[in-house]
Amino acid sequence: MEKVKLGNTNIEVSRLCFGSLTMTPFQANLTVKEGAHLIEYAYNQGINFLDTAEIYENYGYIKEALKGIKREDYIIASKTYAYTEEMAKNSIELALKEIGTDYIDIFMLHEQESVHTIRGHYDAIKYFLKAKDQGKIRAFGISTHKVAGVKGVKEYPEIEIIHPIVNKYGIGINDGTIEDMLSELKDLKDMGIGIYAMKPLGGGHLIKEVESSFNFVKDIPFIDSIAIGMQSIDEIDANIQLLNNGFISDNINNKIRKKNRKLSVADYCIGCGRCEERCQQNAIKVVDNMAVPNENCILCGYCALVCPDFCIKVI
Repeated sequence: MEKVKLGNTNIEVSRLCFGSLTMTPFQANLTVKEGAHLIEYAYNQGINFLDTAEIYENYGYIKEALKGIKREDYIIASKTYAYTEEMAKNSIELALKEIGTDYIDIFMLHEQESVHTIRGHYDAIKYFLKAKDQGKIRAFGISTHKVAGVKGVKEYPEIEIIHPIVNKYGIGINDGTIEDMLSELKDLKDMGIGIYAMKPLGGGHLIKEVESSFNFVKDIPFIDSIAIGMQSIDEIDANIQLLNNGFISDNINNKIRKKNRKLSVADYCIGCGRCEERCQQNAIKVVDNMAVPNENCILCGYCALVCPDFCIKVI
């Protein structure tokens, strides 16, 4: 599989990035062995790039997978909500310990909304830059669901990589259109920022338009890599076919299309409201003491991560 440099960094990644949240107990609920097998399988097909985050609680999957992968051949990106130097240090040390590695290739601030949130996290950024000098990370970046978050990167030359939502209808971009997003991203590419996109299928909403949706993102010349959730061999094979050929073979396509993911809320939900507070998409509301998802849901699964009773899953 083709490898590309992320912006002006010296980090070379596959055009496909393994989105790893989907394998966790919050979604597919794979065992560590099963998840590690998928990571290794994808690596053996040429996917050398994986996206994770502290909040995903899946570092153990990666540690297990690295038993069969040369560390220097694999690129790991993680994310944190840290906003102080101490929190940033703790996040990096946790990742190093639980993955069992001496360095993380890319460490990012998670879900930055604008220049103001980036500014509010600057104490953490200072530690990330120090950690880079110490060799604990190789590059620093942010993830964002917003056009304003992309604009904010222009004010901070310390940011080397960005991980934004990109799909043909702009699903999940809640402060503008896909055209707005692409215009800002083109500016960042011209500045030498590495870009790896998320949600090419809009969190599953575009599964019935999978080929045209994937090709839309693939054909954007300034997108370096595409992160997409993969929780089975079939999904890995399908995404590789999309990247290489622009279409999926009929036998795999039929299996993929049969799987219509949804957000499931168990009947023991107590309506605490944490999911509603967490959701940036206004996609889940507490109604009659029960969390109820709506059509705005992009199946990111972040609401599930804050549910105290583990009653929310993407299935």
